[in-house]
Amino acid sequence: MFCVKIVAQVKLLPASVYDADALAATLRACNRAANHASAVAFAEGLKRRNVLQEKVYFALKADYDLGAQPAVRVVKKVCDAYATLKGNVKAGSLGPEGSRRRLRAESKPIVFREDAAQPFDDRILTWNLDRQTVSIWTVAGRLKGITFVCSPNAMKLLTSRKGESDLVMRDGMFFLIATIEVPEPEAYAPAGFLGVDLGIVNIATTSDGDILAGRALNRYRQRHRDLRRKLQAKRTKSAKRVLKRVGRREARHAANTNHIIAKKLVTTAERTSRGIALEDLGGIRQRVTAKKDQRARLHSWAFAQLGSFVEYKARRAGVPVVFVDPRNTSRQCSECRHTHRSNRVAQARFVCRSCGTVMHADHNGSRNIAHRGEAAWQRGAVNRPRTSTS
Repeated sequence: MFCVKIVAQVKLLPASVYDADALAATLRACNRAANHASAVAFAEGLKRRNVLQEKVYFALKADYDLGAQPAVRVVKKVCDAYATLKGNVKAGSLGPEGSRRRLRAESKPIVFREDAAQPFDDRILTWNLDRQTVSIWTVAGRLKGITFVCSPNAMKLLTSRKGESDLVMRDGMFFLIATIEVPEPEAYAPAGFLGVDLGIVNIATTSDGDILAGRALNRYRQRHRDLRRKLQAKRTKSAKRVLKRVGRREARHAANTNHIIAKKLVTTAERTSRGIALEDLGGIRQRVTAKKDQRARLHSWAFAQLGSFVEYKARRAGVPVVFVDPRNTSRQCSECRHTHRSNRVAQARFVCRSCGTVMHADHNGSRNIAHRGEAAWQRGAVNRPRTSTS
């Protein structure tokens, strides 16, 4: 059986300042220990968990006041970070910028912030869902009966929780982020495909003609860019704190917008028994040369996040998803298939030089994506590779 991995976030409500300080001190101790383990792993080339643990285990317990299981979790966090870095470097290793990125990544050890997230397993974190409390290990001893609050949907998901949960601190508040594996239903045989054209001006345009405009989000990002410019000019500690807070707020707003759009797309496809066809836009930032005044918009375009949201929501609903080649989708006529760069006369206007078809350019592109999605499905294309968790 295949499973979809999703996360549920809960907010901890420490009963006293002592409890809050204990949680903060725990994060500091674990991340300082992680930096020590990371330095050893980098200096001696020990990236395998068992080998690194044998080297640093007793030092982590003695020097950083960690228990046995927290020390094990710290070592695993360090090894996972190096594995992720290796994968990211390999994925972005094309071109001169990729080579420079690889050299920078390999020239120094990974450094963890003192408030970075720390994973806890069931030996050092116990959930009581009936009372909505947790019992968690800290450097000041075990804290029992810490109340947490969350949405009804998150509480429902927590009943299926297994494995680790991450302790996170944001703006002085503490959260636990738990990973839940939800059984994935079998994908149905689609009666056609809903093509989705992703863009910067219009975040998503469907082959049905629905345009999910990005104007409001782009204006929101522009306001935050102007605010960041003013704060960066101040160069004070308080300005840096505000910069971090503003950046997190902008990221949350963009993610929420992508969640809403993804839910609309999946709901539409499920209601009409269709699959979803998306463009495979991997590496587009390296292929596209943007003008100076457009670079910020290009690099803040969260197309990968939207694609991942659509994919996991579709998998939970049993909606088939295919990723297609995006080349010439904006230049090809969705009626007669004539392809020429002059067909795209403006950002929002498409006029076919062969058959005379006139329509919104993004709508035309999404129809081409729908055609390619159906052709890919007929050839046997499936969702991106998955691993069984049974």
